[in-house]
Amino acid sequence: MRIDATVDGRTIRVEVRREDDGYGVTLDGARLGVDLAEAGEHFVSLIVDGLSHEVGLEKHADGYRVHLSDDTVTVSLAEASRDGARPARRAPGPARLTAPMPGRVVRVLAEEGREVGPGEGLVVIEAMKMENELKAPRKGRIHEIAVREGQAVEAGALLVVVD
Repeated sequence: MRIDATVDGRTIRVEVRREDDGYGVTLDGARLGVDLAEAGEHFVSLIVDGLSHEVGLEKHADGYRVHLSDDTVTVSLAEASRDGARPARRAPGPARLTAPMPGRVVRVLAEEGREVGPGEGLVVIEAMKMENELKAPRKGRIHEIAVREGQAVEAGALLVVVD
């Protein structure tokens, strides 16, 4: 999964990959080993490159307020930009929305047969205690919903097909 996180006016490219021993996280090209464990309703215990951190997470409209032992920061999250790449042409045939990383389906926002617009929310997946709303890649009609709420999914699993 690739996202842009903005903290104190600075945007950082974040890439997250599930690994056998936790997560591989890359921040602007610098790789970190991260393990995460739930520590209460709104708290997580993070081990980042061997150092332990207790963190409080408070969801807000476009990201989180992150409560650290000595500070609180607001983190805004956005889908990673394509660095000025030319927009892709619409491929013929149905668009298949797949899971960017392993997680759990929290909500299914779409229903089969409904018309959707580009960027409209279709499925919400929770991964690493963060909810990620996955959006329609283009205008179309929902042809298939391949998951249900509460279902665990692996990276690359088919979620929704838009015709």
